[in-house]
Amino acid sequence: MGRHMQGKIVKGISGFYYVHIAGSGIYECKAKGIFRNQNIKPLVGDNVEIAVLDEKEKKGNIESILPRSNELIRPAVANIDLALIIFAAAKPQPNLNLLDRFLVMMEYQRVPVTICFNKTDLVSEQELHAFSDIYAACGYPVIYTCAKEKEGISELLAFLDGKTTAVAGPSGVGKSSLVNCLQPDIQMETGAISQKIERGKHTTRHSEIIPIGGSTYIMDTPGFSTLYVPGFEKEELQQYYPEFAAYEPYCRFQGCSHIGEPDCGVKQALADGKISRVRYENYKLLYEELKSRKKY
Repeated sequence: MGRHMQGKIVKGISGFYYVHIAGSGIYECKAKGIFRNQNIKPLVGDNVEIAVLDEKEKKGNIESILPRSNELIRPAVANIDLALIIFAAAKPQPNLNLLDRFLVMMEYQRVPVTICFNKTDLVSEQELHAFSDIYAACGYPVIYTCAKEKEGISELLAFLDGKTTAVAGPSGVGKSSLVNCLQPDIQMETGAISQKIERGKHTTRHSEIIPIGGSTYIMDTPGFSTLYVPGFEKEELQQYYPEFAAYEPYCRFQGCSHIGEPDCGVKQALADGKISRVRYENYKLLYEELKSRKKY
């Protein structure tokens, strides 16, 4: 039997898992039957131990899946250290409702988020801060880039270093050009794997993780435009607005929804300008949406 190595699943297609091992490349692996018996399915993003069957052909078997730090529902991936959400500073105008939904989804799934405003060449410093200060005040790191001018790329790379990052954003924000800026020398290594993968051409878009450095990976998240709010109750929504927490002790009622109740600390903070009006309005919209969702 060949040697054992640890790596990360970067793609899975009909029973084959492609495992990236830093310094050695990508191995095409099957998962052993043991997982089926235990009802575990390997996910893209899983850290695994493989047994190498053929070093020259780079084939192996997945022997074990290491414990997951988290697991996203859509797309189904494991071990995401960071979600990077990209919006354009202008053209298109940032859709802050979509941004808030994304933040709520990631808070719910316990994934830290960094917000990236691209196309910074299109707006003034002042206009840019009008959006970004809202989110910085809630504790979200904000990064500014201009993919066209290659500005902010090295800061972004430094930020992503050593992490597995899911990249998301609506269409038209320059996401793919930004992702391309992050991986200039990766084409060589992925060329070989794409030929390997091409032969099983499938129309569905799979989650795929792209190695951009030793243990630095990015994953492009498809299907972002229709953002799904997970199945939690409306009462839980406020937990996913981190800026509310400081004001909740001042609510008269335990379990205050911060909408219709009197003597509400959050609404007082809103009136005092300590909480963003935009964020609060989106909170109310999401709350109503969760409330009117049919109970099956």
